[in-house]
Amino acid sequence: MGNLLKLDISYEGKLTDEHKIDLYDVAQALMGFHRSLAITTHLILNQEIITQAPALKNAEIVSYPSEEGSWKMTVGVLLVGGYNVVTLDNSSPLGHLVFSAYDYIVAQSLGFHVDYDKSLGKLYEEDKNNKLPIIKEHQLDSVIEKVQTSLKEMHRPIYSTETASRLKIIGNYGDEDKPLSSIFTRETYNYIREEKIKNDTVEIEGLISSYNINTGYGRIYVSILGRTVPFELQNVVLNNKDSISGILQNMQSNALRNKNDEIEKIKMLVMVVLSSNEKIKRYIVKEIIE
Repeated sequence: MGNLLKLDISYEGKLTDEHKIDLYDVAQALMGFHRSLAITTHLILNQEIITQAPALKNAEIVSYPSEEGSWKMTVGVLLVGGYNVVTLDNSSPLGHLVFSAYDYIVAQSLGFHVDYDKSLGKLYEEDKNNKLPIIKEHQLDSVIEKVQTSLKEMHRPIYSTETASRLKIIGNYGDEDKPLSSIFTRETYNYIREEKIKNDTVEIEGLISSYNINTGYGRIYVSILGRTVPFELQNVVLNNKDSISGILQNMQSNALRNKNDEIEKIKMLVMVVLSSNEKIKRYIVKEIIE
């Protein structure tokens, strides 16, 4: 059983400063944390996306005794079963990969941008012997769809009984401690929970980074924003074969291009969905512009 990754999860502020927290809230929050981490870990180890945490294979997620502090727990991800640990020099590069993937998923869900090329892409560049499993950006985007409710539940001690004001997560793989790039707060809860739709339609253009043919959801990189934005297709677009073909062709061109290649951007007529702080959260696509 190899130690892949450790994570310290710490609720801080308010009642937690007295080493107390509402039990129901933290129980629900930990279930959300376990599910989101299990789905991410399973993707890295098995290259497939699950929807239920008990389906996790080749790893176990365990809890260590709590430490004195605001309210802190250490969680370990252990390699078990048939995963071939000997294919790696040590477990820390793989643990780093799981942590980076989880960081990407949390950040994108909470409204922060993480550049895939500068996080996971950099890991793959440093993996000279090609021992790490290759996880594409569109696979991580699919996980994001699956864990929204789980990440919302991780905010429970912050928004429900308000026995905490923030949640911090610090990962340890090998000899390095590194915090998630996002801190869970009331503001991130409002972002993931609240939204308003602008009725006016606008034209956007960008490159498709992912698209799920089963759900009609995807993500598009918009250069003027410097980040990918989720989108969902209205039925009139879903039922238009030419529109779907255009999305898939653009995604394929984007996936196969070299870093400096210029490819034609896809244009969409969309309604913009904003978060509570007026940040663009997603697009509702009404038309693919030919």
